[in-house]
Amino acid sequence: MAFRIVKINSRCKLETRLNYLVCMKDQETKILLDEISTLIIESQQACITSALISELVEHGIKVVFCDRKHNPQSELVPYFGSNDSYRKVKKQCQWSSSTKDRIWKRIIQMKIHNQAMVLKRENKEDGYQTLLSYEKQVTDGDAENREGLAAKTYFASLYGSSFDRRRECFPQNGYLDYGYAILLSAVNREIASLGYLTQIGIHHIGETNPFNLGCDLMEPFRPLLDGFLVSKNFDDDNFKSFVLSCFGFEIFCGKRNMVFDNAIRSFVISCIHALNEDNPDLIETVRAKDEQL
Repeated sequence: MAFRIVKINSRCKLETRLNYLVCMKDQETKILLDEISTLIIESQQACITSALISELVEHGIKVVFCDRKHNPQSELVPYFGSNDSYRKVKKQCQWSSSTKDRIWKRIIQMKIHNQAMVLKRENKEDGYQTLLSYEKQVTDGDAENREGLAAKTYFASLYGSSFDRRRECFPQNGYLDYGYAILLSAVNREIASLGYLTQIGIHHIGETNPFNLGCDLMEPFRPLLDGFLVSKNFDDDNFKSFVLSCFGFEIFCGKRNMVFDNAIRSFVISCIHALNEDNPDLIETVRAKDEQL
């Protein structure tokens, strides 16, 4: 199973040879394509051959391209993830509003619960208790926006009442945004590989957002990633490497501990199954590894 996240951060040429990704700069480096889950091209001085792009798609490897500031900007998404995509997309377009609302309720309950557990581990008792109450108040479709209220309490408890997720002056936002971008890419990879469209979401419905479904299904994983990052001392030189390493850490998914990246695939499969069967109980639970259920 693919397990490597490869980051290209300097001038080089990338090509393929005998099922390997070949990186040519001062010296030649080869990595077996079967071992790569994600390729992040951070440098804008890297050249990549069309043959390699085709092989990356064939192997189901997610490719993320970065902008001049080295932040994720776009990604490569294949047209077809499986040989029965038409049947699956047709089914996806038939998901009812009531089904999507019930699935969204379960997803948001899971997200808020995981946020609460981050606060508990950080000894933020007031915020922890508030989020537990919000978790119980989530309705179908989260009509009363308990997700938004929980987010305000969560980030204020973690980083102080003056913290604003929309302002670049807070360095934590840069770390979180980078992690969430890689997380979204990983979720999109799994959706596409299963033959479904990332554009058609269950709650996110932005007409200009090509990743609505990915934005939906990534939600419970956000606080799990936060939990790895909170209270760590980062700077612009080392935080990206640590963020990428988080995808090799273990979390609880379903009934066992799994590597974060593998848990994403298992969770996405369970959500798609739940949507097709109109049964939220089919969604696997994702939790921090150290949480006792």
